[in-house]
Amino acid sequence: MADTVLITGGAGFVGRHVARAMLEQGHKVRALDSLIEQVHSGGGRPDDLDPEVELIVGDIRDEDKVRQSLKGVDKVLHLAAEVGVGQSMYQIDRYTSVNEYGTAVLFQQLIDNPVKRVVVASSMSIYGEGLYETQDGELMQDVVRGPRNADGTWDPKDAQGRPLIPMITPETKQPALKSVYAINKYVQERLTLTLTAQYGMESCALRLWNIYGPGQALSNPYTGVLAIFASRISHGQQPMVFEDGQQRRDFVHVSDVSKAFLLAMDKPEANGEVFNIGSGVDRTVEDVARLQAASMGRSDIQPLITQQARAGDIRHNIPDLSKARDLLGYEATQDFSAGLEELAEWVARQESHDKVDEARRELEARGLVA
Repeated sequence: MADTVLITGGAGFVGRHVARAMLEQGHKVRALDSLIEQVHSGGGRPDDLDPEVELIVGDIRDEDKVRQSLKGVDKVLHLAAEVGVGQSMYQIDRYTSVNEYGTAVLFQQLIDNPVKRVVVASSMSIYGEGLYETQDGELMQDVVRGPRNADGTWDPKDAQGRPLIPMITPETKQPALKSVYAINKYVQERLTLTLTAQYGMESCALRLWNIYGPGQALSNPYTGVLAIFASRISHGQQPMVFEDGQQRRDFVHVSDVSKAFLLAMDKPEANGEVFNIGSGVDRTVEDVARLQAASMGRSDIQPLITQQARAGDIRHNIPDLSKARDLLGYEATQDFSAGLEELAEWVARQESHDKVDEARRELEARGLVA
């Protein structure tokens, strides 16, 4: 059955891909987006936003625009958010206003304009460090590490000074909110699950890992790490890798994320649940930087390993995807090498401005890099 779906933040990177996938399924799609300069250079309607998408330009905090956007809507996909762990640590008011107050405005309007289901984009960042195990086999839920160990290493250690072993992180792991962005995403998630249940609507939250693919903002130094690396490499600059580069992440293609959102919109089993969404394969950030340079024909460009830590960053976080597989039927299918090649081809056709050094100076000036 076709629905009318509102995507908040629908002109953004993920929103545009999800909108296209929903249109292909026969749904009608409306997007509410403020088209901010940091994400949308020039501020106009993105060229790759499907022409069938009805775009309402407005802020998620504007109750009149939100009310207008909700007219005739069956389901809501809530993506609108300021995104960036590092920037969130010094633009606290901006991030909290858009992410938390914006979500509050949305739900204030949903009380009088209820929908069938709301799906909210949450984040891996709410976990803080992922789940670990000691060398004796004891699971560690609440690992906290300083910026660097006394011996110069980066991995968290147990009380005996032995490195902990990263494990896959299930949805049951307790949150450890280490950045303003993480706090914001957790609040968005909890508001969604709490208020929909109270007012007779369905909902679920997707905790997203590191998303990449064509269409990501290349001139935004706080966006996805692969877009940041791509912008640096395309300008002949070294991709900047914090710490020693051996931190592990799961990189998931935007097409797989789009599939997850479509499943979350429709599956009855999703109601009231949270799901990890990733690719199921973890890699070191240094390896990814090298692979990306090679995919762009610049194997001569080596990553710059800074040996510095950013406030809010975590060491390892690898998703357990079994719940998404069992309840949603979710399975990531995009090959990483093919995804990097696709991204490289897209980047070659784009113009971008490398603002990574500027962003780093902003963080250093506030003592957020050490």
